[in-house]
Amino acid sequence: MRVSELLIPTLREVPAEAEVVSHQLLLRAGFIRKVAAGVYTFLPLAQRVLLKIVAIIREEMNREGGQEIMMPIVQPAELWLRSGRWDVYGPELFRLNDRHDRAFCLSPTHEEMVTALVAGEVRSYKQLPLLLYQIQNKYRDERRPRFGLLRGREFIMKDLYSFHRDERELDITYRAMYNAYARIFTRMGLGFRAVEADTGAIGGSASHEFMVLADSGEAVVVYCPDEACGYAANEEKADSLFAPESRGHEGRLELVATPGMRTVDEVTGFLGVSANQLIKTLLYRTERGLVAALIRGDREVNEVKLQNHLGVLNLELAGAEAVEAVTGSPVGFSGPVGLSVPMVVDREVEVIKAGVTGANKADAHYLNVCPGRDFPVEDVADIRLAAAGDPCPRCGQPLQSVRGIEVGQVFKLGEKYSRVMEAFYLDEQGAKLPMVMGTYGIGVSRSMAAAVEQNHDAEGIIWPPSIAPYHAAVLPVNNQDAEQVAAARRVYEAITAAGLEAVLDDRPERPGVKFKDADLIGYPVRVTAGRHTAEGLLEVRCRKTGESLLVNEDEVVAAVKRLIKK
Repeated sequence: MRVSELLIPTLREVPAEAEVVSHQLLLRAGFIRKVAAGVYTFLPLAQRVLLKIVAIIREEMNREGGQEIMMPIVQPAELWLRSGRWDVYGPELFRLNDRHDRAFCLSPTHEEMVTALVAGEVRSYKQLPLLLYQIQNKYRDERRPRFGLLRGREFIMKDLYSFHRDERELDITYRAMYNAYARIFTRMGLGFRAVEADTGAIGGSASHEFMVLADSGEAVVVYCPDEACGYAANEEKADSLFAPESRGHEGRLELVATPGMRTVDEVTGFLGVSANQLIKTLLYRTERGLVAALIRGDREVNEVKLQNHLGVLNLELAGAEAVEAVTGSPVGFSGPVGLSVPMVVDREVEVIKAGVTGANKADAHYLNVCPGRDFPVEDVADIRLAAAGDPCPRCGQPLQSVRGIEVGQVFKLGEKYSRVMEAFYLDEQGAKLPMVMGTYGIGVSRSMAAAVEQNHDAEGIIWPPSIAPYHAAVLPVNNQDAEQVAAARRVYEAITAAGLEAVLDDRPERPGVKFKDADLIGYPVRVTAGRHTAEGLLEVRCRKTGESLLVNEDEVVAAVKRLIKK
């Protein structure tokens, strides 16, 4: 393809709206353009990358027995009401009514619809297992779309659903999909880690996320450095070994003045105590009313664990007005002593013998607070975020952490949807049983962005060859030099004839512009017909390593193939 015929509107300046590297570079390199918050048009280069990602995914799904289908994006509300998720998804679910005032939603996922489909078509154990998948757009009305393709309102996803006779059969498919995902991300040239994860609104008994490791990742992965152990989980799911350790000695409850001291650092500095003696009291609003979460001062509440423990649909920190109404004090002085709302006590708080808490009075705290004596300890749970340095729950080694971008997730759903959607089958004895299900998703457009987050430098994108829009860019330095132009054209044709994908930059631009665009776009290899062309030599440069070679024209194709494999 000639670059002069391609739509590649590159930008020299970083768009002000772009917060992360992938968003900046995909805009600057002419891959995407914003339509609305969280909604983007994919331009020709992006579409080529997406099609390559899709091809890898499709090949691996077919290899494992998946059958591709296509379900509607617009789904009737009655399906979601049957499963109970119409309210669970809350405001993230795009909802609409047709002209007859019937309620629908734009699909964020298809568990309900595919289960209803299979319930109407599958009757016998002889038809199981069954693996159905699709690759299509999904929609989630994010409260704050950001980071370009990493948190959008419209995105491309692969979702596969498996139906089985029993848990044993599901386990086999779950492991097969887990391995297929590992192959997919390896083939895409991405560094990743599979971690235990919370099942969230999808539900089910077990889940793993596949995280592309990148400093810009929103998610935190906590893992054991001991490869023999292999423990890894996202911070929402991660546990750590709990070693009960009493802190302090019981003493008389004492009220002290702490004027203007609201934060952990302010209070501990003023009173001369350590953060692990402080008991934070955080008030949350739920559909059942307010609830208090008690956590050590040096810890953070894991809101996913707290929400799961409470079994509520909605959980958010209470505002200052609600805090003051319940405690009688401003934010920063809340405490459990005399508090009249339900309390969830983290297990580390339960063993504190002489804690420091807010006194539910402005500018005051209590010393020597003893759980069980000074406030009730009736609901104890692990509600804290695990962090680097905590002991591994399996082997006790100090955990480490790294940031990542979730690009895929696999779930064991069990009978969650099949029972409510009446997806039953008859076994060998004629007994009517619910199908056992799994679901497996990959963010296609998110994977493209994650690849950029992991593969870039100051000059632009560095595409892994397997998903690069083109393998090589060929350019003459001087468009007025007939010999350079002819050599560039011959090499371009030779590379294409060899089964590789190349562009010929025939634009009447200065060499520096062409070089900068090639690096910005991220072609794995650049071939330049320049001042050595008269000697029969062309420069072949690897984008990833910066390695540059001068080779004879008839050796260019071999050199390009060799550099692509690096």
